[in-house]
Amino acid sequence: MTAWGEMIQAAAWMGVGPEGFWRLSLKEWRMLTAGPVQAAPLGRSELERMREMWPDD
Repeated sequence: MTAWGEMIQAAAWMGVGPEGFWRLSLKEWRMLTAGPVQAAPLGRSELERMREMWPDD
């Protein structure tokens, strides 16, 4: 299968029809197909600041 065929199949799997697929910009396509964005773990200072802002009662 060609790269285009694989891309169209991936779009169909995500619920994007052919017309929608061809209207996507490259940036939009990359956002759809990128893995989930993972936030960096909290540092101690950030955790302490949150504990001060929202203390457990």
